[in-house]
Amino acid sequence: MVTAGFVLHTERDRAAAITLDLASWLLERGHDIRLPSHDAPRVGLEDHAVAEEHFAHGLDVAISLGGDGTMLRTVDMVAEHGIPVIGINVGQLGYLTEVDPDGARMAVKRFLSGAYEIEERMLLSVQIGGPEPTEHVALNEAVIEKTPSGHTVRLAVSVDGEFFTTYAADGLIVATPTGSTAYAFSARGPLVDPVLSALILTPVAAHSLFDRTLVLSPETRLSIEVVRDRPVKVTVDKTGMGILGEGDIVEVGQGERPVRFVRLHRRPFSKLLTDKFGLS
Repeated sequence: MVTAGFVLHTERDRAAAITLDLASWLLERGHDIRLPSHDAPRVGLEDHAVAEEHFAHGLDVAISLGGDGTMLRTVDMVAEHGIPVIGINVGQLGYLTEVDPDGARMAVKRFLSGAYEIEERMLLSVQIGGPEPTEHVALNEAVIEKTPSGHTVRLAVSVDGEFFTTYAADGLIVATPTGSTAYAFSARGPLVDPVLSALILTPVAAHSLFDRTLVLSPETRLSIEVVRDRPVKVTVDKTGMGILGEGDIVEVGQGERPVRFVRLHRRPFSKLLTDKFGLS
């Protein structure tokens, strides 16, 4: 018997319908299910609701139903516990999700039978300084950039404790290979196979001759300091983490453990790009 956790896009009816179908199917067969307390009322499963901070405890698999945003939310809740994640795409592009809605039940059956592989992907550890220091994990990226109404900011970058350079730019993106297809891609960063491990540092609209992306070893530790009295905002996987001022520092490195995705089919990175960008 397994305990399966569901995380769904609560504004998409199809995600709710698939969740209810899978949950009912599992319960009929003696398995346990749970949902974050915010999601459970959407599908009438309040009796199986748990607080987000307890969601991963004792879980065997997490099932994400939505788009990449829902997947990021799922990863944030379960990655540090090593829980494997099945991504069912009820969104649009779905870079992170593998399973189409029509294949949802079969995907769960294959997990229960052991007919799957685990693909591990690197996470970032992001430590944000300021009045109230915090630490976060990111699957895609950490972004330090000007506020919506702000001007170009100056950000001093140190690599493994050694000063590297100061960027005058709209911001800096530190991405994983998984995140290379997200914001970093729109800033003309490279596309990197997500099964690799690296830190990808991409400036956004840099006002200098040196505006190229750096692809660094996963063992690298980056320190980014605000060096001018202009506020910057920090986001981690699209979640706002607050505003920093002069002297505040963001440190980024490889996370302690990877996220674990359930894979039912081998999906080469080149095939993913062909499908998602319509290259064929």
